[in-house]
Amino acid sequence: MIITIELIITIFIAVFIISILATSIKIVPEYQRLLVFRLGRAIGVKGPGLVFLIPLIDKGIIIDLRENYIEVERQTCITKDNAPVDIDLLIYFKVIDPSRSILEVSDFRGAAIGIATTTLRAVVGDIDLDEVLAKREYINQVLRTKLDEVTMRWGVKVTAVEIREILPPRSVQDAMIRQMSAERNRRAMVTEAEGKRESLIKVAEGEKQSAILKAEGEKQSMILKAEGERQAAILRAEGVSIALDMINKIAEKLDSRTVLLQYLEALKDIAAAPSTKIVLPMELFGLIRPLERMSKMLSGSKEEKSET
Repeated sequence: MIITIELIITIFIAVFIISILATSIKIVPEYQRLLVFRLGRAIGVKGPGLVFLIPLIDKGIIIDLRENYIEVERQTCITKDNAPVDIDLLIYFKVIDPSRSILEVSDFRGAAIGIATTTLRAVVGDIDLDEVLAKREYINQVLRTKLDEVTMRWGVKVTAVEIREILPPRSVQDAMIRQMSAERNRRAMVTEAEGKRESLIKVAEGEKQSAILKAEGEKQSMILKAEGERQAAILRAEGVSIALDMINKIAEKLDSRTVLLQYLEALKDIAAAPSTKIVLPMELFGLIRPLERMSKMLSGSKEEKSET
């Protein structure tokens, strides 16, 4: 097979046309835009979708509309109380005007880093070291506001600024560690003292409840004891009353003769004991008189019977 010059030229022209067409047809994704320059003049932003460029006349620059970030390396700043601190941060931004982001600034990233570092040093220089360590959100807000004021004219919106790390001097770090250790020891002592206080309160409360229960028990015991004694006294009184009633009823059935006989029986028992002196009361003679009358009546009746 013989390759002629005409065939080579034809192949070359075909490849050239294909390459021209390939560079002239652009497919722009949804998250990108294409800024078209025609003979060096910006004619507009194209996309998303299929975009045709005039070969050798039009030129397109792709611009990403997604949120992106810039990593600012560690910067040494001097605080208001002359303490050096190392700070690194992240800048989050988003292009809102593709044409201005290309036409207004040549290197947005470099410009943003420069503004961020100068603004950071200015903000940190106005506050003390303790405030730098404590007011990280304040510094982030100030940096975002300052950067946004500058980048808006470039068609770029700064969405957030985040300080990633703040490193104070080594001596300050050692002092902070000692302070943190002392604070933890203080909290431990406070917690221990609080625990002891709560324990003493619990013990005192328990003793109080125990004393109350003991006193309540003694009170109930004394009440029950007094109630028992009262009931016993009532029963004893009722028993005495019943006994007296029975004696009274029996005494009502006895006559003087029965009483006298009982009295004489008692005297007989007393006289049976050796060396016993018997003292006769005067009332005894009053009891004997009826017996004397009875004996006289009995003797008189016997004489009448003998005479007959």
